[in-house]
Amino acid sequence: MNTENLLSEGIKATPPSFVRGILKAASDPDVISFAGGLPNPVSFPQEELLQSVERVVRTYGSNVFQYSVTAGLPQLRQYIADRYNRLFDLPLTADNVIITTGSQQALDLVGKVLLDKGDGVIVEKPTYLAAIQAFSLQQPVFYPIELTQDGMNPQQLERALQNPVKFIYAIPNFQNPTGLTYSAENRKRIYEIVKDRDVVFIEDDPYGELCFDGEHQPYIGAGKLPNSILLGTFSKTVTPGMRTGFIISENTELLKYLSIAKEAGDLHTNIFSQYVIWDYLKNNDLDLHIAKIKALYQKQAQAMTDAMDRYFPPAVKYTKPHGGMFLWVTLPEGISAMSLFPKALEKKVAFVPGDPFYIGIENANTMRLNYTNADCETIREGIRRLGNLLKELLK
Repeated sequence: MNTENLLSEGIKATPPSFVRGILKAASDPDVISFAGGLPNPVSFPQEELLQSVERVVRTYGSNVFQYSVTAGLPQLRQYIADRYNRLFDLPLTADNVIITTGSQQALDLVGKVLLDKGDGVIVEKPTYLAAIQAFSLQQPVFYPIELTQDGMNPQQLERALQNPVKFIYAIPNFQNPTGLTYSAENRKRIYEIVKDRDVVFIEDDPYGELCFDGEHQPYIGAGKLPNSILLGTFSKTVTPGMRTGFIISENTELLKYLSIAKEAGDLHTNIFSQYVIWDYLKNNDLDLHIAKIKALYQKQAQAMTDAMDRYFPPAVKYTKPHGGMFLWVTLPEGISAMSLFPKALEKKVAFVPGDPFYIGIENANTMRLNYTNADCETIREGIRRLGNLLKELLK
C-alpha cells in the first residue's frame, strides 16, 4: 500500500518538529542539551500542586472527573481575566477567555478557523517553528518579516500587507527563537500600520512575565485592536505537563468560532488539570513564584553569556536576553549551523540550528540555545565544548 496516496495535501505540506527529533538524538544522559524549550524542573511547585490535587478531589468530587464545558473552567477563566485586567489594564471578563490544551492547540485552532489554502500569513523572520508547523496544515502563503533589534521591520510589514493577508503572528516579548523584545516605539508603529486594516493581530506571549528587569511593555493589539488575539500559558510559570494555555480576545464572535473548532477537536481541555491549576493559583502567590523563576533564569542566562564571552570566537555574535528562555547565535557567513549540529553531538552538546525557524531557508548560519534547563556549571561546560568546536571550525 502506498501511504502517500492516502494523505491530505495539508499534512504533506506540514514539516515534522525538528526539535522533537533533536530531543531524541540528545536523550543520551552524557549530552548537554541546549535544544529544548524546557522550563527548569526545580521551578515546578510540586508540593503545592500535590496539595491542590488532594484538595480539589475532596472539595469537588466527581466534577473533576466529568465532562465539562468547551471554553474551560469558569473560575479559571475569571482568574485569567482578573489578572490581565490588573497587570495590563485590559477590560476582560471570563467570556473573553478560552482554555486550551497548551498554546500549541491555540495556534492550531487559529489556523483552522482563519485560514483557507492560499491565504496569507505574516510571521517574523525567524519565528517559532511550532507555529510554522501548526499553520502549514492549512497550506497558507507565508510572508516573513525581518526582525531588527527593535522588532518587526515596519517597512516590510507595510509591503506584506499589500497582499491578501488573514492574520499577523508575532511574539513581541522575549521572542522565540531570538530572545529579542520589541521596543515601545516599534509597537506603536506596528499598531498604526495595522489599526485600520481588516486583519487579525495575534500576540503570542508565553514569556512576557519572565522579564529579568524593567516592566512589561504594553501589548500591540490586546485592548486596542478589535481583531486582536492574545495567547498565554501556565506552562512557563507553573508547569508544562498539565498543558494549560489560553486564548484571550475582546472579539467574542471570533471566540465563538474558535470554541466550535475546539469542540470539534477535543471537546474540552483536561478538566482535572484546570481544577488543579485554578486551586494552585487561588491558594498561592503566583507573583512570588514567578519572581523566584526569574531570579533563577537570570542567573542561568548570565552564566551562558559569560561563558560565551570567554569561550566563543569574536566572529560569533549572540543576543544577551533580558528575559524569557532563549538566546540567538549568529555564526560568520557561509557556516551552516545544520552542518555543525552532528559535530556538536559528537562533542556531547546539542542546540537547535536556525533552519526550522525560517520559511524556505536552508543552511542558515544561526542557532537557538536554551539556558533554562541546565544548572550554571553544566551551562559553562556545554558552552566550553561548543566554543572549542567553533574555534576549530573557524581555523
